[in-house]
Amino acid sequence: MKFHPYKKESKMTLTTLLHSIAACVDFTNSNNYDSCIMTEKISTVEIRQRLGDILNRVALRNDQFIIERKGKALAAMVPVERLEQMQQAARLHLLRVLGRESGQLTEAEADRIADEAKHRTRKRARR
Repeated sequence: MKFHPYKKESKMTLTTLLHSIAACVDFTNSNNYDSCIMTEKISTVEIRQRLGDILNRVALRNDQFIIERKGKALAAMVPVERLEQMQQAARLHLLRVLGRESGQLTEAEADRIADEAKHRTRKRARR
């Protein structure tokens, strides 16, 4: 059972809590960052009812939410800093991949290529 601070039925033992804190403190392993962030699934109805609370949890506690409709994931709500980290990681990955294939590539060229790919993907999704 996941600990949920706003639900009375949530129970977390002291040992479980200490292990969670210890994992979060050790940032030498980047996988630990993801393990200390709470990701919760939430329905579209619930997000409408509790938007203010959910936004506060995302902004202040770095919680993450998967928004679902009829059990199907539709969107994710993550802190802006996390989104920026993911975008930067994607750019760096693209630079590495394209740099291997075509020699050297500047960050501006990689951004242009990424934007073109994003627009093509969106056009395909609209069809």
